[in-house]
Amino acid sequence: MQKLLYIACLFLVSCSTQKQVYMFTSFNEPASDGLRLLYSYDGYKWTDVGRTFVKPEVGSKVMRDPSIAKGADGEYRLVWTSGWKNDKGFGYAHSKDLVHWSTPEFIPVMENDSNVVNVWAPEIFFDDENNQFIIVWASTIPFRFPKGEEAEDNNHRLYYTATKDFKTFSPAKLYLDPQFSVIDAEIVKRAPKDYVLVLKDNTRPMRNIKVGFGNDPLGPWNNISAPITTHLTEGPSVAHVGKDWLIYFDSYGDKKYKAVKTTDFIHFDSASVSVPEGHKHGTIFMTSKKELKILLDSK
Repeated sequence: MQKLLYIACLFLVSCSTQKQVYMFTSFNEPASDGLRLLYSYDGYKWTDVGRTFVKPEVGSKVMRDPSIAKGADGEYRLVWTSGWKNDKGFGYAHSKDLVHWSTPEFIPVMENDSNVVNVWAPEIFFDDENNQFIIVWASTIPFRFPKGEEAEDNNHRLYYTATKDFKTFSPAKLYLDPQFSVIDAEIVKRAPKDYVLVLKDNTRPMRNIKVGFGNDPLGPWNNISAPITTHLTEGPSVAHVGKDWLIYFDSYGDKKYKAVKTTDFIHFDSASVSVPEGHKHGTIFMTSKKELKILLDSK
């Protein structure tokens, strides 16, 4: 019954999408300008807002892999990769309207481990059932896990922290060890007790995207799939469009941004999408047409 109610709620939300638009966080190389935002009315064709926000002034002073989630209070929370190496945390800022942002902060989630090489691609997920934010990222800690196929400074595993207020954070804990080097994880909620984790297998022979399944946003994650994309793909971002789920990804091997679509995360078909040139790894969320107008008028 709970799952049927949740599906009914999704239907009501989908019926009101004419009042909402899709937003895609983004950055352009060399990642020093700050947050970029794309928007779409249909989830397939994207347009750049045309300006940047949130100057990256913390950590190593870059902004890569920006990720946004909206909480129950209506506030947008942004996290990002602040450096390639040596940063033991990530950047954070918040906004009520996507235009005016708080002063960036550095959240040192891995400061207690002197051997941590990096903190990459923090992905933020709002856990509405527990009214908390879960942030998942990839870190390498040399000699912590079996070496496998990767060098010790590139043998990533996923870690997480949780917070309700962005003032107090739970201690960083291991989130997923799939027995291979893994980065770029995004949590997707389909219904209560029905979650999907989209991730990148970062081992040299693979370097492609897979999915796993669980009944809780903190895992465990089971039945990790075979690759759903080709070699040299990363940075998955998921949008729910009608009956389909679109999984966007950076096909960096051929320098294109692509997507596949699915209804069940088992069978996948290619999707025809249009993304501005230069767009890099971000996440997709929803906002209102009214908020988009304010955003566009702020230029």
